[in-house]
Amino acid sequence: MSDLKKQDYELAFTHLKNNQNLSAYNFFTNLAETQKKGDRIKAALFYILAGECKSKQGKPNGKELLQAGKLFLDYGKKDKTYKAKGAYLCASKCFMRAGEYTDAKKAFNKAKEFHVPSIEISRPVVVIDDSKAILLKLKNYLDNLGYSDYHSYLSGKEGIIGIKKLINDSKNPIVLLDMGLPDISGDVVATKLLGEKLDLPIILITADEKTTKRVKSTISSGVAAFIQKPFTITELKTALDMAEKEYSLSQ
Repeated sequence: MSDLKKQDYELAFTHLKNNQNLSAYNFFTNLAETQKKGDRIKAALFYILAGECKSKQGKPNGKELLQAGKLFLDYGKKDKTYKAKGAYLCASKCFMRAGEYTDAKKAFNKAKEFHVPSIEISRPVVVIDDSKAILLKLKNYLDNLGYSDYHSYLSGKEGIIGIKKLINDSKNPIVLLDMGLPDISGDVVATKLLGEKLDLPIILITADEKTTKRVKSTISSGVAAFIQKPFTITELKTALDMAEKEYSLSQ
């Protein structure tokens, strides 16, 4: 936004907050008009806000909602990606609130044509655990969850070397780390790995309770999630999702 438009934007919300609805309406309408050609989504949202100002004055806001619906619809027609689904759904809701039920149904049906794109999970997962039975169980679970790039190590030292190599190759592995390793305890391994890469997503696997001093200390050092043995595939998926989310937020 230019300085002038930014000032108008801030004034619009100030008037809205102070229940100066007519002034807020005028600002939001002007902002919508200036955004029509450059950013249809922004323009549509400004029209919705203008309509809200009218509603607070006890006046019908169908005209503003129709304008917003048409802008969302226009965006959906021009965008061929999955983002168009959201635009069509927004258009449908605007038309519905404006009483244009036929247009609302058409927009909703267009939204149904879009399906969630399949995402190939390519991030490597490294498992450090001295139990071959656990390694086999995790491999089966990870295969079912779509993680095909799998690396396993039976000791902490081997795991650290393998993970450092992946990091040096610009890969961003997720680490499943057993606390009770034969050579180096899991908390020490976690500390060493986080020293190499602070945002490395590590999931602890242990038979200990989460409340034990060692587990609490390791969690507070920066690990992403915790799984207690015995665990299910659902628990593993929840931990992986947490690790993925935490990593994405750190980028």
